[in-house]
Amino acid sequence: MTITNLPPSLIPTLPGEYYTDAEVFAQEQERVFEAMWFCVARAAELDRPGAFRTYQVGRESVLISRARDGSVKAFLNICRHRGARLCTQESGEVKRAFRCPYHAWTYGLDGKLVAAPNLTSMPDIDRTEYGLINVHVREWLGYVWVCLADEPPSFEADVQGAIVERLGDVESIERYGIDDLKVGRRITYDVKANWKLVIENFMECYHCATIHPELTEVLPEFADGYAAQYYVGHGAEFGDEVQGFTVDGSEGLDRIPGVAEDQDRRYYAITVRPQVFINLVPDHVIFHRMYPMAPDRTVVECDWLYLPHVVESGKDVERSVELFHRVNQQDFDACERTQPAMSSKAYADGGVLVPSEHHIGEFHTWLQNKLEVRPTH
Repeated sequence: MTITNLPPSLIPTLPGEYYTDAEVFAQEQERVFEAMWFCVARAAELDRPGAFRTYQVGRESVLISRARDGSVKAFLNICRHRGARLCTQESGEVKRAFRCPYHAWTYGLDGKLVAAPNLTSMPDIDRTEYGLINVHVREWLGYVWVCLADEPPSFEADVQGAIVERLGDVESIERYGIDDLKVGRRITYDVKANWKLVIENFMECYHCATIHPELTEVLPEFADGYAAQYYVGHGAEFGDEVQGFTVDGSEGLDRIPGVAEDQDRRYYAITVRPQVFINLVPDHVIFHRMYPMAPDRTVVECDWLYLPHVVESGKDVERSVELFHRVNQQDFDACERTQPAMSSKAYADGGVLVPSEHHIGEFHTWLQNKLEVRPTH
């Protein structure tokens, strides 16, 4: 059931059960996280053949590795013999192959079964057929994106299309040269809130004047309650006295050369469904990846990306990192304050969205279309 008879200024949100119900979360895992392109690793971290990382994507553990030919491979992190988890570490490196710690079935970096105890006495076993299960993989913006679906949706339509929908074209983000930037800082946040609360918060700025004093000092227009994402192609302009996107408005770091003049001194925010936030400013890029772990828990990994010489020279990025680190903490604290109310009878029918938040309603409609129709109570 949703709220009815609202004045035109208000539209309803999703009911509270969408943020707490295990059945809803299971449907989201199946129909969203396991069906769409999902961003995982920074490609540069897989810096040599045998380097690997593991990630939770929906209900699956996914193994990402660099093959001998330099390509990135992705597999379900499950031994084909008896289902043991192949790699139990979050990251690491193998010399030539992945070896199951249970019965020693061993797989090449291409996923092919290469060895197992007594394998030579079983000539009828097809080593490709009993290799690791492949996962679709793409590299873009210096990140590895995977899709667990048998037939993945169009990467160009879904991922790059989200950039076009927000900025007007793909070239506007390619000017930042994100592929070639380096991670200057990474912070991982364990947020005790549903992933949708995190997304909804990121999409609107109605809360900015209330909880983001540092951000609204740098981006004064955010104090009016309209997020940059509310307008196609719009970048929020730095305040007149602001020199850079830093916690105190002081000068930032070296500007990314490809950034166009009309992108200078502006902040752009992009949501790539279902779990990526990208923030663009002239001297760095802030790249969030969300990992929904449970109905009330979301892990968010956030990278601050700079020109390579900025990172390699050891320049101080603290004031630059601190601004959005505070924004993240303020946002995630707000989400954690909201999560308990999702199971309250006061929120059983949901809440309301004011005009500057109406675009969140489109996100809710999109999600409902992905899921089965929920029974009303």
